Amino acid sequence: MVQIWFMDNEQTDQRLEHKRSPPKYLELSELYKKTGVEYFKINADDYLNDKQLSELRTTRGYTYEDEITCSEKCLPDYANKLKSFYTEHLHTDEEIRLVLDGSGYFDVRDGDDNWLRIQVIKGDMIIIPAGIYHRFTLDTNNFIRAVRYFIGEPVWLPHNRPADDMDCRKAYLQNLGQLGKA
Repeated sequence: MVQIWFMDNEQTDQRLEHKRSPPKYLELSELYKKTGVEYFKINADDYLNDKQLSELRTTRGYTYEDEITCSEKCLPDYANKLKSFYTEHLHTDEEIRLVLDGSGYFDVRDGDDNWLRIQVIKGDMIIIPAGIYHRFTLDTNNFIRAVRYFIGEPVWLPHNRPADDMDCRKAYLQNLGQLGKA
């Protein structure tokens, strides 16, 4: 089961959860209400035939996909790439990731600007809404293989914080206000 918890603001090794007290875990339904992040469990061993993934791809219009492996062996300029992934940013499109192997962390900001850490493992698929501040890092296993989905041609342009004047950020905050009322 996916684990989600509030992070402290310790700025040491990004791959670890440094806490002065036990973490406060969130239920999956709370993650959606607080951030708009969606979660799905997919059969990673047979994802090409997974009915739920197929339905998501059709209904949401995901027409392009690629695969990324993040590890010291496979990722050119590994250290700098990890730093860039961990820099707080947003995108103008959804960020969709299905973990095929390995593990890592997606950190997202809630409506009160707190960090929530989402631990992802094999079979976890998350959809991070356009306009949300987030970041990614590996855990201490230093390996993840994931499929990335896009609507149309991939747009992979991070906009580092602050980007509060962007239309996607304004729309995200407006949508987040509606989620909180649901």
